[in-house]
Amino acid sequence: MNANRRDILKYTAAAAAATALPASFAQNTTGAIDSRDRVFITNEDSSTLVVIDPRTNTVETTINLTSFDEDPRPPFRYITAGVAPTHAAMIHKPLYHGCIDAHGAVPSPDGRLLATSGRGSSNIYLIDAVEKRVIGNTPNPVAGPTTTAERLSSGILLGREPHEPTFSRNGKELWVALRGEGRIAILDVERALRQLRGSEVSSVRQFLPTLNGPAQVWFNRQGTLAFVASQKVAKVDVFSVNLDANGHSQPKHLRTLDISAQDKLGFTPFMKTTPDGNELWFSHKLADALSCRSTREGFELLDNVSLGAMGRPNHVEFVANAQGSVVYASLARVDDSGPGGVASSQIAIIDRSAKTGERKMAISFFSHGRESHGLWTNPENTLLYVAHEQDELPGTPNAGQTVCSAFDVSDPFKPNFIAQIPLGNLALPSGGLRNKKSINLVYVRPGVKGQTA
Repeated sequence: MNANRRDILKYTAAAAAATALPASFAQNTTGAIDSRDRVFITNEDSSTLVVIDPRTNTVETTINLTSFDEDPRPPFRYITAGVAPTHAAMIHKPLYHGCIDAHGAVPSPDGRLLATSGRGSSNIYLIDAVEKRVIGNTPNPVAGPTTTAERLSSGILLGREPHEPTFSRNGKELWVALRGEGRIAILDVERALRQLRGSEVSSVRQFLPTLNGPAQVWFNRQGTLAFVASQKVAKVDVFSVNLDANGHSQPKHLRTLDISAQDKLGFTPFMKTTPDGNELWFSHKLADALSCRSTREGFELLDNVSLGAMGRPNHVEFVANAQGSVVYASLARVDDSGPGGVASSQIAIIDRSAKTGERKMAISFFSHGRESHGLWTNPENTLLYVAHEQDELPGTPNAGQTVCSAFDVSDPFKPNFIAQIPLGNLALPSGGLRNKKSINLVYVRPGVKGQTA
């Protein structure tokens, strides 16, 4: 990174100057944003799902995955006697049945559904991305001025540490990596919807044995192969999906890839295929590196990209437009020399158009937040949104707030900062629950085929 310091400072100055630009700047530089477009962010410490309208870059609503204030009595309340509990105390409150540690999130191929995992509660929830509500919630029988109108669904219980869910390419199944176990839960989506709406049917089709500590599943573009990464071993499992006549999987293990040369410590939390479907990029967080493999039989290593000391990559995202083709990687490391002297993480840029085997980090830019994590682009590949785990520091414009950042990436090598969006609070009858510790972020256009299609 030191070799790029001059360029970093140049882009930092431009980003700092852009801080004063209006939130609607995105519309003026990238064309009209579809009225259906929304950004969804999971917040682990508050167990909430923030919804941002990219037309205004403001929080439209917060989807409540907690069970607080469903009853007026103290054991059910979020705030009792004026005291807001810590996260640890919050999830151990008597009679709490809500989500614990909202983490993974992924849209269905048509963008109408979101699957969200509760790491600590061992379940997943399905969200209606159009109505922006939890599927399976029921009217609260004691609803009133001091209670919530709905009672939270229990979701679907799956097993220890459901880390990341992923829809199959045809949208008929949801594969959920159970990081606390050595298996994948495979759900029938139609049956899951019926189960959440009160049917007695079980939505789990099968549990698929795999690597210890599976972090995520991702499918090739054709939906014929499933790749499984791990956060406990330096291996990747490859399965043949084998769809039957009804579009349901009959998975068969093909092979296990040894990735110890790229991930000696065996901690690969995230992976994603490129839009053309030819490459699968992995984030090796403790190795401070990314790697890239072919999605075709043989699955040969194409690139191994160092991100610098303590880069700690989280997620990857791709932008390919008229100005270039890049891989973005969110870095968890926080640097003191951010825009305006405010601590900030960075996003690494890898030039994907470079010769295979020679691709490396070209430059990085500040994310305008601390500990960048989830990131996703709009369908036109002109906007990038970034989630952050840590709150902003005292004395900064959004002090004490978890923030999302928006960038114009019409030129993928020169991201233009648009807005830092404070995520605010979930308004509960007993008081405000601050949206905190953002993990996954997805940009969704319901009714339009997205990145999982």
